[in-house]
Formats: sequence, C-alpha cells, structure tokens
Amino acid sequence: MESLNRMAVELVDEAIDFAGELNVDVVELDSGATVLDFGVEAAGGIEAGLLLAEIQTAGLATIQTRMDEVAGTPFPHVELTTDKPALALLCSQKAGWELVAEGVDGLGSGPARALVGEEAEFEAVGYYDEFDLTVLAVEAATLPGDAAAEQVADRAGVAPSGVFMPAYATGSVAGSVSAAARAPELALFRLFELGYDPTDVVSAAGSAPVAPVSHDEGVAMGRTNDALAYGGQVYLQVREDFDRFDEVPSTAAAEYDTPFERVFEDADWDFYEVPESVFAPAQVTVDVVDGPTYALGETNHDLLAESFGL
Repeated sequence: MESLNRMAVELVDEAIDFAGELNVDVVELDSGATVLDFGVEAAGGIEAGLLLAEIQTAGLATIQTRMDEVAGTPFPHVELTTDKPALALLCSQKAGWELVAEGVDGLGSGPARALVGEEAEFEAVGYYDEFDLTVLAVEAATLPGDAAAEQVADRAGVAPSGVFMPAYATGSVAGSVSAAARAPELALFRLFELGYDPTDVVSAAGSAPVAPVSHDEGVAMGRTNDALAYGGQVYLQVREDFDRFDEVPSTAAAEYDTPFERVFEDADWDFYEVPESVFAPAQVTVDVVDGPTYALGETNHDLLAESFGL
C-alpha cells in the first residue's frame, strides 16, 4: 500500500496549482509549513470543498455532487464511493485529532493521523504510515499558525516545513461540502465502535445534502451534522454478518429527532462530550456478501427542513 500522506500531498499540490480557480489562499508560515485556506478567510466554494474531501480521504475515494431535494426543495448533495473504506475513511478522513495550539482550537482529519497511529482504528486496520511530508486538514474558525504546525510536526515525526494544513471553518461552503462527504465514514466508525472488524467492509458509498452556510459556528455545526443524521444515506458491502447492524443509523440513538445544535449545547459545546451514537447517517443499507441485505433507518426531511431554515 502506498503512503496515504504521499497521495494526499499530491492533491495538496493540485490545490496549490489551482488556488486562484478554487478561491483558495496559500500561506507559507515562518516555520516553513504551508496553510491552505479553503474557507476561513478565503471564499472557497463547492469545487474547493470536493478537493478538500479528496485530500481528507487521501485520494482513495471518488467524490462528486448531484442535485436532489430536501423537503421538495432542490439542494446539492455530495456522493462518496470507495473500495478502500477502512483506509480512506477511518485511517484518513475521520476527524480524530484535537488540535489546540496558540491561536487555533479545532479538529484535525486526514492522513497525518496515520503517522501518529495512536487511535484504535490503526491497530484494527493494521496500517501505519511512514513519509517525510504530512497533511492534516484543520476544521477551525481561525487559521492555524506556526504553533499548530510545530505540534503537528512533532507528533507526526516530520520537519515543520513538511507540514501542509488545509484549513476551513465549519461555517463555509467547503465546510458544508466536506461534511456531507462524511456519511459513509460515520457508518463505518459506528460499526467499528460496535465491535465489527472494519477490514470486513469491502466497499462503501453514501450521500448527504450540502447544508446552507452559516457564519455562526454553532448553527453551522448543527446544520452539517443534521444533514448527515437526517439526510445521509449509506450503502455498505461487507463480508461477515453481524447482530448489531440495526444500531448503525442515527434512528437508533436516544437523541434522534433532536436537532444537533441542541445536543451540542447540552454537551456545553464540547464536541467530545456528545454521545458517539449521534454521529451516524440517517439510512443505511448493509449488503452481506452471500448473505442477507439489511435496510435500516430512515431519512427525516421535515426535521432537516427546519434545521436548514426552509
């Protein structure tokens, strides 16, 4: 298997080459690290969000948009498919890095996590990366600076000049697009948390609507998560049957039918205090090879329309 970070760096180079067309700003820090602003101070856009999601999955997923409806209203949806779900989604796309440094407090996703390899997913998948450059996508309301770059470099074991940080606010177009691309990742992570071997997931596909942008990060966090919990649809092809597939969709959570902004507020705005069962797509089909097919959960466009302000 090629290095996830090497593949992600190739996509970062593409973002740098086409920064003007993507409305992305590129900033080289004093430490030599590179920040790519996909939607903090820069405008970004839908195309920028799609490339951002590709970077987060290290190029192991196909990501595109299509038009569909939310409660009868046309909305863009993001579709993601991958035949390397454990690597693309758990070892790269998952937002498993809490980045707190001078000037920035955010969530980190992308293949830099595979150079650290401390999360349980890496042991389960059996993948640890080695590369001299690294990519950590940072979801935060402010741009990361040298302190953040040095923290990433130290943990990942690379020089600060080898750190690339695509950055975006939740309340940005790129933030809404990249969030919508997470429906399959949420389903796979739920399965993993329930005790299923992620390497037995053969392929994954999913879609979710792109939430309307709000520059209020609390509202944006609510809308992007509601888009997944009430509008996300996922198909998983798996090798082995399991007696807890019914616990994967968001309908299985005690908080179902509660807008995420309220759930987040009840957790004192601490992302890590939110019950993990909340982070799940609305509807999941699990297709067991040479076995049964399970149709689980349901979308809730009435609640989604309320969240989106329709």
